[in-house]
Amino acid sequence: MSRSPTGVGVLPRDDGTDQFLKLIQNPFNTALSEKAFWSSFGYSFGAALLFALIFCLLRPYNGTVYAPRLQYADEKHAPPPVDNGVFSWVSPVVKTREQVLAEKIGVDATLFLRFIKMSRNLMIVLSVIGLGVYIPLNIVQNTKNKILDSTNVFIRLTPLGVWGAACWAHVIVSYAFDIIICLFIWWNYRAVVRLRRQYLDSPEYQESLHSRTLMLTDIPHTYQTDAGVSNIVDEVDSGGNHFGIVARNVKGLPELIEEHDEAIRQLESVLAKYLKNPDKLPAKRPRCKTQKGDPCYSVVTKVDAIDYLTSRIERLKADIIEKRKSVDQQKALSYGFASYPSIEEAHSVALAAKNKHPQGTTIQLSPKPSDLIWKNLPLYRHRRRWGAVMNNFWVFILTLVWTVPNALIAVFLANLSNLGSVWPTFQDQLLRNPRTWGAIQGILAPLVTTLFYLILPVIFRRLSAYAGDYSRTARERHVTQKLYAFFVFNNLVVFSLFSTAWKYGAAVKDAESNEDVWTAIVNSHPFGNLLTAFCDVSPFWLNYLLQRNFGAALDLSQLIKLAKGYFTRKLLSPTPRERIELSAPQPFDYAAYYNNFLFYTTVALVFAPFQPLVLPVTAFYFTLDTFTKSYLLLYVFVTKHESGGSFWRVLVNRLLFATLLANVVTTIFIIDRRESLSQVIVMIPLLVIIASFKWYCRRTFDNILHFHSSGPHSGETGKPTKPKYDRVGVRFGHPALYKKLMVPLVAENASHLLKEIIHDQHDTDYHETNHYTDTYQMQRISTHQSGQVDATGNVAFETVNEDEMDFEHFRDREEFREFGGDGELYDNHADQSRSGSPTSRQYTSSSSDMLPPSHDGPVKELNYEGATYPAGYHSPSTFHPEPLTRQFSETSTEPTPVTTREENWSDVNLLIGDVAPFARNAPSGAHTEARRD
Repeated sequence: MSRSPTGVGVLPRDDGTDQFLKLIQNPFNTALSEKAFWSSFGYSFGAALLFALIFCLLRPYNGTVYAPRLQYADEKHAPPPVDNGVFSWVSPVVKTREQVLAEKIGVDATLFLRFIKMSRNLMIVLSVIGLGVYIPLNIVQNTKNKILDSTNVFIRLTPLGVWGAACWAHVIVSYAFDIIICLFIWWNYRAVVRLRRQYLDSPEYQESLHSRTLMLTDIPHTYQTDAGVSNIVDEVDSGGNHFGIVARNVKGLPELIEEHDEAIRQLESVLAKYLKNPDKLPAKRPRCKTQKGDPCYSVVTKVDAIDYLTSRIERLKADIIEKRKSVDQQKALSYGFASYPSIEEAHSVALAAKNKHPQGTTIQLSPKPSDLIWKNLPLYRHRRRWGAVMNNFWVFILTLVWTVPNALIAVFLANLSNLGSVWPTFQDQLLRNPRTWGAIQGILAPLVTTLFYLILPVIFRRLSAYAGDYSRTARERHVTQKLYAFFVFNNLVVFSLFSTAWKYGAAVKDAESNEDVWTAIVNSHPFGNLLTAFCDVSPFWLNYLLQRNFGAALDLSQLIKLAKGYFTRKLLSPTPRERIELSAPQPFDYAAYYNNFLFYTTVALVFAPFQPLVLPVTAFYFTLDTFTKSYLLLYVFVTKHESGGSFWRVLVNRLLFATLLANVVTTIFIIDRRESLSQVIVMIPLLVIIASFKWYCRRTFDNILHFHSSGPHSGETGKPTKPKYDRVGVRFGHPALYKKLMVPLVAENASHLLKEIIHDQHDTDYHETNHYTDTYQMQRISTHQSGQVDATGNVAFETVNEDEMDFEHFRDREEFREFGGDGELYDNHADQSRSGSPTSRQYTSSSSDMLPPSHDGPVKELNYEGATYPAGYHSPSTFHPEPLTRQFSETSTEPTPVTTREENWSDVNLLIGDVAPFARNAPSGAHTEARRD
C-alpha cells in the first residue's frame, strides 16, 4: 500500500529519520556559533568579575572561610598576614617566593603552582607564534581559494582553505612548538629537582621515621617473620644495619572501628535533633531501624534510637577491646618494614632494589603511615593485577556508556539549530528569539559536561581503591591518569570526531549495493572529513575554555562553602562534630585540578592549527588561575597527604603525550593537504625527538628526584645515628591497633539532659576534665547486649561549649588530624608523634585523679578512651633485642636522657612481629619479657 502524501501526522522519511542522520553527520552547523561565542564570553567574564568582587568584599569579614590556614597554622606554616583591604590579598600572593611557599604550604602545593605558571608561560609563548603564523596564513589562503566567503569569522580563521606549499608552515610551527615545550619541561624539571632536594633535606623529612624505612610486600610464607624480613633485605644489602618487622593480621578490627565510628555519628545526629531546643523536648523520643546483621536482632526492626545506638556503641567498643587483646595470636601477613639508622643508607638500598625482587618481594621506600592504604598491603601480586584489570574494565564500561549522551550533547546541545531541525515547535522558538537561544547554546553544552565531570574524580577514586594501590598519594596519581584518558577519549575522539565516524558508517551502508566497503570508505575522504570535524567543533572549545574563567572565580569566591555552611547551620541540626568539620581547612583535590589543566593544555595544542584563538584563551585562563589558586593554596586549602612532589612525572608524561597527539593530528592534516610526500616524511622525526627527550629526562633526573642518595653508602655521615632498634613496629602498626576511639560530642547547653534521656542509669556519674572539653561519663546497663559484653559498661559523652565548636579547639585531636594535612599544618606530624599511643598515666573509673599504672602484676588492660592494649605481649621467638628505652624526642639524633619502662608505656610494640606458636598461651615469663622489649 502506498503512503498518501496528504496523510495527517505522517512525515516522509526524508523529513524525519533522514534529517536526524544528516544532523549527526554534521552536527556543528555554524549558524549560531558566533552569537554563542560572544554570549559565552560575556557570561563567563561577567560572572568571573562578579564572583571576584564578592570575594574581595567578603574576605575581610570571614576568616574561617577565606583564610583558615592563617587562623589555625603555627608560626612556621602560617601564610603572610593580610589586612582587611579589598585588594590587600594580591600583594602576598604575588610577592611570596617559591622557597617560602615550600615551607608554608608544602612541596605538593608548590609544585602545583609551578605547573600552572609553567603552563601559563608556555601558552603565552605558543600564542605569539600561533597567532603570528596561523591566523595570517589561514586568512590569506581562505581568501585566495574563495571557499569561505559566506561563513562566520571563526570559521575563516580555520585552515579549511590551506593547501599545497602552505602546509610547510604547519611543519615549521610543529617543530617550533615541540622544541619550546621540551625546553620548558627541561627548565622546570631542574627546578623541581631542586625543590625535591630541599624537601629531602628539610628537618621534617630528616626527622621522620618513614624517610629511612623500607616497605616489603609479597613476602613468601616461609619468610613471614622478623628475621625473614631482615634476611630478604640482606640479599640486597648484606652489610646494612637495619631492623625488620613483619605485620600481623588485624582481621575484622578495622571494620569494627568503622562501625563504631558510624554509630557515634548516628547517635550525635539523633541527639542534635532531639536536643535542638533543650527547654522543650519533642513529645516522642526518636526511633531508628536496627542495623542489618546486628546479632541482638534477628530481623530489622524499629527501636528507640538513643537506647539502641548507645548500647550498640558499648557493644562495639567491647568487641574492639577483645580483638585488640588477641592480635598477638593472629598469623603474620605478607608485608613488613625495615628501618635503617640513616636516610642515606635506606635510600641507597631502595635504589639497589629498584629492579630486583628478592624472594619474589618488592622493596621500596615506605610512604608515611597515614598515607598507607592498610587493607591493600596484604594483597598478593596476582590479586592486585586482577584488581587493576577489573578497574580498567569498569573505566572502559563507563567510557563506553558515556559515549552515547556525549554524542547527543555534541549533536544537539552544542548547536541548538540541529535540535530545531528535528523538533518543529522548538524551531519556531529558535527563529523568534535567536539571540536568547544563541546565549543559551554558548552556556548549556559546556555546563552539562562540566557538571558530569565534577563527579568523575569520586567515581575513579572509588574504583582505584579496589585496584590495590598501597598509598593514597599513589591512588591520586592513578586517578589523574584515568581522568585524563577519559577526558581525551570522550572529548577529542568521541565529541570532536563523532560526525566523521558516522560518515564512515553511512558510507559503508551506501556501499552495500554499489561497491565494496573499502572503496566506499576511501572515497568518502576520511582525512578530509576529520579535518572538517575539527574545524566545525572548534567554536565549542572556545566557549568551553572561556567558561573555565567562571570556574576559577567561583573557586576563589568560596560561595559553595559559604552556602553549605549557612544552609547547614540555619536549616538543619548539625552535630558539634559537623560544625567543627565545617570550620576546618578543606583538602585540595589535586587529581581533579591536575586533570583539568592537562586537558585544557591538550585541547589548546591539538586545536591550535585549526582554531588559533584557543591558545590565547587558554593562556588567559591559566593567568587568572595562577592568582586564584595561589591564594587558595596559601590561605584556604591544605594538602591532605604530602608526597613531596610525586605528581611531577605524571604531569610530564601527559604533557609529552599531548604534544605527540598534536603532532599526529597535524600530520593527518598535512597528509590530506600536502604538496608532496616530503612534507609528511619531515614530520616523522618529531616522534623521535619526543621519545629521546623522555629518555633523557628519565636517565638524568628521575633517580635524584626520588632518592636522597643514589650511590653506595659508606655509613659515615658524620652525625650521630638513631638506635638500631627503632620503634618501627609501633609507628608502622596498623592504625586499628592504637586508634583512639571516638566519643559522642554533645552541645554543652543540653548536657544536663543526658542523664534523663539515657535509660537504665546508675546514680554514679562524675566529670573528668581533659585537654579539650568536659567529659560526662555514666555507668549504665545496656538493654540490648550480646553474649560477649558484661552487664555494665562505660558510655562517655563529650560536651562542647557553643563558642568552642570550631577546628581551633580540636585540631590536635586524632579524629580531626586529616583536616590539618595530617597535622602538618601545625607541626604535629603523625610520623613524629602519636597522640593515640599508650601513655604513662590512666584515668580510673572512680576518681578524676590520674594515677601511675601498677606493675606489680601482669599488664591486663590500659583503657585510654577505647585504646586498649593486650595482655601477654612477649618478645618474638626469632628476635631478642636489647632492653628498649625511649628518648624524650623520638626524632632527635642527639643523645638525650632516657626513661625506664615504669615511667613510660609508649614503647608497647603494636606490631609485635614473630610471636609464640599460634593457639598457645604465653609462657610464664612472658610478662617479664614484654616489659623488657
